[in-house]
Amino acid sequence: MENKLKIYNTLSRKKELFQPINPPHVGMYVCGPTVYGDAHLGHARPGITFDIVFRYLRHLGYKVRYVRNITDVGHLVNDADAGEDKIQKKARLEQLEPMEVVKFYTDRYHENMQQLNTLPPSIEPTASGHIIEQIELVKKILKNGYAYESDGSLYFDVEKYNKDYKYGKLSGRRIEELMQNTRELAGQEEKHNAFDFALWKKADPKHIMHWPSPWSEGYPGWHLECSAMGAKYLGETFDIHGGGMDLLFPHHESEIAQANAATGHDPVKYWMHNNMITINGQKMGKSLNNFITLNEFFSGKHKALDQAYNPMTIRFFILQAHYRSTLDFSTDAMKAAEKGMHKLFDAFYLLDELKPSEKSSVDIKAIEAKCYDAMNDDFNTPMVIAHLFDLAHILNQVDSGTESLTKADIEETKAFFSTFLFDLLGLKDEKEKDDSELIDYLMKTILGIRQEAKTKKDYATSDLIRDELAKMNIQIKDTKEGAKWSFK
Repeated sequence: MENKLKIYNTLSRKKELFQPINPPHVGMYVCGPTVYGDAHLGHARPGITFDIVFRYLRHLGYKVRYVRNITDVGHLVNDADAGEDKIQKKARLEQLEPMEVVKFYTDRYHENMQQLNTLPPSIEPTASGHIIEQIELVKKILKNGYAYESDGSLYFDVEKYNKDYKYGKLSGRRIEELMQNTRELAGQEEKHNAFDFALWKKADPKHIMHWPSPWSEGYPGWHLECSAMGAKYLGETFDIHGGGMDLLFPHHESEIAQANAATGHDPVKYWMHNNMITINGQKMGKSLNNFITLNEFFSGKHKALDQAYNPMTIRFFILQAHYRSTLDFSTDAMKAAEKGMHKLFDAFYLLDELKPSEKSSVDIKAIEAKCYDAMNDDFNTPMVIAHLFDLAHILNQVDSGTESLTKADIEETKAFFSTFLFDLLGLKDEKEKDDSELIDYLMKTILGIRQEAKTKKDYATSDLIRDELAKMNIQIKDTKEGAKWSFK
């Protein structure tokens, strides 16, 4: 298939034809979570957004190395390069080791991403596992003259860097504006300028997480990890770097600066950013009592929810808006998403019941082409969904006899409908029970009936159930804990 994929590049602020550095290989790095709490709706959006990118690139035939990091050290509670590390603060409050916090919330994040049916990344490195690489990167930046040491901590010299490169080209900010608008904060006396950012921080005696370095016993700055791990696993220049819009500045801007300072060139060809999710028009936040975790969505246990919502409803809701658009959550929008998703599932299953005609009155290939055109237009999933709704309407008309499809067109429709609905959009019908779960449920019911018969001393019925199951190669074994079953 001819490559027509266009990606909106935040750096150039326009859609560009996707041309990988080393086709057919594609390197994609996405900023993952800082694991100090349960994943929320804001985490679901980048997870699903870049899952779509991963799925579609592979569908086009590319060999994709998808790297998504886990931030387990270095991300402070504010951007002032002062205060506690987020993981350390959580560990102190819960009286745990920091890596206990990391393991607990990383496992829960993985479980949530699996529930949302996102594919796992190719590599998922942690910041704490790449301290050596981060120290080596700091050495290069320091050697090239774009960093300075201050009492054991190292800071990036933004003003000096800006003389040779343009700091702010990703976010559109100018260093003159930073000078005027950045306020002086306590604990920043070590810096030449308030907007300089930490590359390495000297740890105070109470800081739990720290490592030896040429400058001090300390820990890396937050921005450093992605630069170091991206270069390690994807090279000094790679294809796609993604993340939420909230990371554009200062995190991604600082990544560009670090890479240029160390290597003399930009690290990434295409920058992609998903927009934020609001709740009833308000920014999501704990202080507004509208901060809803994914587990609360799935259980329905939150004041803002009137019911539980399954993961596929969340996924479909997110895909109904373009990833670069703001998405507003409301219970009405969620219910509409659930209804729309099941309408598409019903249309897909209807294909098995349609009676073929000798001629088709519908151009199926044209609908398929529209879906591909939408995906090639910067992964326009809402437009894909709109075309699938049009297809669902047509299939209902075929069922009623007002439109017609040949057997060959029905098969082709089934193939591309399945490709887009399940493979590319990544949806799955959770109404359909997994076979193993269904068998287990039925066997528990049957064994319950058999146990009731034995209790009533109705041994004829009990033996009949055992014998009939044996005919289906199912063996019943009575134990002290109750009857157990297995396939012969």
